[in-house]
Amino acid sequence: QVQLVESGGGSVQPGGSLTLSCVHSGGNFEITGMAWYRQAPGKQREWVGGITVGGTTKTADSVQGRFSISRDNAKNTVYLQMNMLKPEDTAVYFCYADRDRSWGQGTQITVSL
Repeated sequence: QVQLVESGGGSVQPGGSLTLSCVHSGGNFEITGMAWYRQAPGKQREWVGGITVGGTTKTADSVQGRFSISRDNAKNTVYLQMNMLKPEDTAVYFCYADRDRSWGQGTQITVSL
């Protein structure tokens, strides 16, 4: 059974940066696309961005130019690099494995003064 474990969450001031990691285990990471989602309090979960098996990435308009996604198949890990963070980026961030339809437990990001 696939397990996804996120790390790297925390609190940061507006304009700051954070990098989230998501380690994939129990399956074949190399053949699954991965994605990041987030859910702010009182809002629906929304797609942040994704990366294909081949490494092609796409991000939501709301984070384009500020967030980037990468993967390291040797480490079974996908990353979400977040720059120029804004208060509206505050949310619980989840990683998702497309092939396995599996979710991580989520990690909290809080952006405030």
